[in-house]
Amino acid sequence: MRSKKAVFNIIANLFLQIFIFAYGFILPKIVIQKYGSNVNGLISSITQFLSYISLLESGVGPVVKSILYKPLSNHNKSEIEDILYSTEVFFKRIAYIFLVYILILFFVYPRIIVGDMNRFYISSLIVIIAISIFAEYFFGMVYSIFLQANQESYVISSIQIITYILAITFSLVISQFNISIHMFRLVLSLIFLLRPIIQWTYVKKKYDISLKNANKDYNLSNKWDGLAQHIAYVIHTNTDITILTIFSSLSEVSVYSVHMIVVKGIKALITSFTNGIDASFGDMISKHEMNNLRRKFEAYELFYFLMCAIFFSCTFALIIPFITLYTKNFNDANYIRPLFCILLVMSELIWAIRLPYLTIVYAAGRFKETRVGAWIECILNIFISVISVKYWGIIGVTIGTIVAMLFRTTEFVFYSNKNILNTNVFSSLKKILLMVCIILFNVICISSFLKIQYSSYFIWFLSALKVFIIYSFISFFIIILFYRNIVMVSIEFIKFSIFKRRS
Repeated sequence: MRSKKAVFNIIANLFLQIFIFAYGFILPKIVIQKYGSNVNGLISSITQFLSYISLLESGVGPVVKSILYKPLSNHNKSEIEDILYSTEVFFKRIAYIFLVYILILFFVYPRIIVGDMNRFYISSLIVIIAISIFAEYFFGMVYSIFLQANQESYVISSIQIITYILAITFSLVISQFNISIHMFRLVLSLIFLLRPIIQWTYVKKKYDISLKNANKDYNLSNKWDGLAQHIAYVIHTNTDITILTIFSSLSEVSVYSVHMIVVKGIKALITSFTNGIDASFGDMISKHEMNNLRRKFEAYELFYFLMCAIFFSCTFALIIPFITLYTKNFNDANYIRPLFCILLVMSELIWAIRLPYLTIVYAAGRFKETRVGAWIECILNIFISVISVKYWGIIGVTIGTIVAMLFRTTEFVFYSNKNILNTNVFSSLKKILLMVCIILFNVICISSFLKIQYSSYFIWFLSALKVFIIYSFISFFIIILFYRNIVMVSIEFIKFSIFKRRS
């Protein structure tokens, strides 16, 4: 059942990424064409500033998940309710603080924006965008964590798919009318408000969980241990746009956010291969099945890097043609930045390399032991980005991200192998090196023979499909040359997970 749930989670998340990409593709195009690049940049900037409230989560989510693995495995309902009650209290406090944060942004944020936009125009947009975020913290987050720990991420993915379908449909319909950006964003916020409501209803009905009788004095052990990791993640996700907002312009923020459409799509696609896996690994660790963990992780590690080789090869080859096509009618900013494209994709590749090892660290609950590296990553990212943006603008902030990513990824690779898996780190380094070599071979050697056409989205899609098939074949062929036995184990593992009827 554990293996089957992991596969269900991955498949559901893969479907989710299709709708996330579709939403990310359609929405900015509507906003830029109807309201302009500055408004698109404003929305991206506000969203990033609002997301800083997640710093108050202090990394509690991953810590709570790691604490839940054992009582879920032992079916200890009373302890589960105690943990969820304490978690709910924590997140409700964040929700109340978030209201204060919104009030501060309401008055302060419009003053840092360079341009001639009306201050109330900006402030009211902040409130509208914040609606669904507040709801997530107030009653959605705790049940999302529970479902993830219980290896039911596919439920969360399904709910998100429904809301994305509604959001895409309504965006296309209401954009045909002469409505303000405020009304446009309000409709989307109300749609995303459905997510926490449906999650709350699902968990309450299926598991009959009641927090009324929970131990009100229950204290989450080590709940602050994930603070550094969480701050590092928030900074990685938000620093670039924040620095561009302060030191550059909203049009540059728009350029950055448009490029991130592609990168976020690939990032989400890659992340889907880790979705739900941490719960499976956490279950193995809680039961001390270390030999089984090492075997499953090695097979997963190789499969994951195969996917990275394919998807990032495609991204390097296809991102510039896509951006050129996507922005061909945008005349208020220069969106074609080849060097920025390459550096941005490179930074996300370095981030992607860390994911399998970060997953193991989180599954083992090793937050405290890896927090120093997280603080160093934060400092490197902010310091280098602030200095570099003055000289190289949008490229400068990307350089800061790359340096910070490289340091932190190296730490995760070495720590997880040495202190959790108890394996030789060179085994992982060889897989990473092979993946990088495959990407370089695909992009430098094979791309020179491929002519990517992009006169329309359909033509671009056909070119992308051709590139994907060729890169997939080459990548799989090279992987199987070096790791035939592990590939066979991976295939058997997937077949077993899908077709096994009983565990």
